[in-house]
Amino acid sequence: MPKQKTKSSAKKRFKLTGTGKIKRKHAFKSHILTKKSKKRKLKLTHSTLVHEADVENVKQQLRLK
Repeated sequence: MPKQKTKSSAKKRFKLTGTGKIKRKHAFKSHILTKKSKKRKLKLTHSTLVHEADVENVKQQLRLK
């Protein structure tokens, strides 16, 4: 059987942590930053984990089991 390819978009957006959790970056940090507060932009800078409801979907896109 041929190898399964991962989704290129998911490959670029998600990283796996050492414990097997999936890390992601926040949205809304690329443009129109003048109207956003300093506190809001700082919170968007830090990465976070994918919500547990979405983990299975992301793992399937990354072809993880």
